[in-house]
Amino acid sequence: MTLEWEQVIVHSADPGALGRWWAEALGWVVVHSSRDEFEIRREPDRLPGLEFVRLEESKQGKSRLHLDFRPDDQDAEVARLEAHGAKRVDIGQGDQSWVVMADPEGNEFCVLGPRRGENP
Repeated sequence: MTLEWEQVIVHSADPGALGRWWAEALGWVVVHSSRDEFEIRREPDRLPGLEFVRLEESKQGKSRLHLDFRPDDQDAEVARLEAHGAKRVDIGQGDQSWVVMADPEGNEFCVLGPRRGENP
């Protein structure tokens, strides 16, 4: 038996708006768009993707699943994402090497620092 990781589903009040926000933030392409679903991928035929699916109820509390990103330059990427509309959030992480941020609908994600042994 084999499993192929197809995508991560993100529930959203406005899948198109949030999906476009993430597509721009990541530089990904749109592969599907409808009123209730919006899917993006790094490249059209490359998995996994992110699919934003309409859910009328609002987000309640801290996300149980989040995405981590490791940029070449953490400070520059955090600044770019803040300019794009992301916000820094405190979920009780304390003083860490990563920055916890939230997209326009409040979904948390982390911008990681350099790997151990890498220069910042």
